[in-house]
Amino acid sequence: MAVGALLSVLVAAPEAADRDPEKELRQVRERIEELQRTVRRDTDRRDALTGQLRDAEENVRGARGRLRDARKRLAESDARLEALTTERERNERALTEQRAALASQIRAAYMGGREEPVKLLLSQEDPAAFSRMMTYYAYLGRARAGRIQEIQALAAKLEESLAAENAERERLASLEADSRRELAAVDAARAERTRALRAVNAQIKGQSDAIAKLRREAAALEKLLADLRRALADLPPGAGQAFEKLRGRLAWPVSGKITARYGQARGGGLKWNGVLIEAGRGADVRALYEGRVAYADWLPGMGLLLIIDHGGYMSLYAHNEQLFKSVGDRVEGGEIVATVGDSGGRSQPGLYLEIRRGAQPVDPVPWFRRPSP
Repeated sequence: MAVGALLSVLVAAPEAADRDPEKELRQVRERIEELQRTVRRDTDRRDALTGQLRDAEENVRGARGRLRDARKRLAESDARLEALTTERERNERALTEQRAALASQIRAAYMGGREEPVKLLLSQEDPAAFSRMMTYYAYLGRARAGRIQEIQALAAKLEESLAAENAERERLASLEADSRRELAAVDAARAERTRALRAVNAQIKGQSDAIAKLRREAAALEKLLADLRRALADLPPGAGQAFEKLRGRLAWPVSGKITARYGQARGGGLKWNGVLIEAGRGADVRALYEGRVAYADWLPGMGLLLIIDHGGYMSLYAHNEQLFKSVGDRVEGGEIVATVGDSGGRSQPGLYLEIRRGAQPVDPVPWFRRPSP
C-alpha cells in the first residue's frame, strides 16, 4: 500500500470511530424539517390559493385523526364495559349459588333440630360417635360462617362492579358525544376543502393553465427529491436486504385498481412517473420495505406526501388523508404509514406511488409479486 493511501486510512479511522449516528440523524432531520418549512413558505408566496387548499386539507387530516382517536377510545371503553358486565354477571351467579348453598345448610341444621347435640350427650350410648358428631357440628358451623363471609365479600364485589359499570357507561356516553362532534368537524373540514379546491380550479382558465400547473408541480417534486438526496447523503446506508433484490417480491401498499400507469401521457409532454391506485378513502397504506421516513408533509400536486428512503432507493406515497409517521422515523415493510385520501386537489380518493432509484423513477409494477392490486 502506498504511503499516502495508508495515511488516509489512518486519518479516516479515528473520524469513523468518532461518528455519532444519533447526532447525524438529528442533524439530517433538522435539515429536512427546515426544507419542509421552506416548501411551505414558497407555496404561500407563489400561490395563496394553493396554500389555502393545503391548510384546508390539513384541517381534514387533523379532524380525521381526532375522529380516529375518539373511535379508538370508544371501542376500548365498549370493550371495558363488556368485560365489566361479564364480571358482574359472574359475580351475580356466584352470589346466587352461595346463597342457595347456605340455605341448604340452614335447612339441614333445622331438620336436625337444635336439641340434637343434647340428645347425643344424654344418651351416652357411644362416646366415640358423640365425639365424631360434635366435630361434624363444628365443621358445619365453620362452613356456614365461611359461606356467610364469602357471600358478604361477593356482595361487596358486586356492588363495586356495578359502580364501575355505571361509571363506564357514563364515560361511553361522553365518548359517543365526542365522536359525533369530531365527525361533524370532519364534515366541516371537508366542506372547507371543497371551497378551497373550487377557488384553485377557478384559476385554471384553459388547457394551457392546467399544463403549466402540472409542470410547476412536477418541478416542485423534482426539486424536493434533489434536496432530500443532498440532506440524506451524510447518513450511512440502511441495514438489511438491499432493495434491489426485492424486484418481483414486494406486496402492494394498498388494494385497488390501477387507473394511471408508469409512462402514460399526462398532457403537455409530461408522463406519469409512477402508478395511481384507486382505493377507498381511509384504506391503510403500508410501507413497501423497511427504511427511514425522509419526508412527511404537504406538497403541491401531491397533497400529503410520505417519502421513505430505502438506501439508494426511495418510495413515494401521495394524496394521503392521514400520515402516521414523521421525518426520521424507522418503518418496517408492511407497516401502516398512512391512509388513502384525495389531498393535493384530487377529485376522488386514491394512492399515487413512485419508486425512485436515485433521481430516476422506475416502473413500480415489475417490483410486485402480482401485476396489479
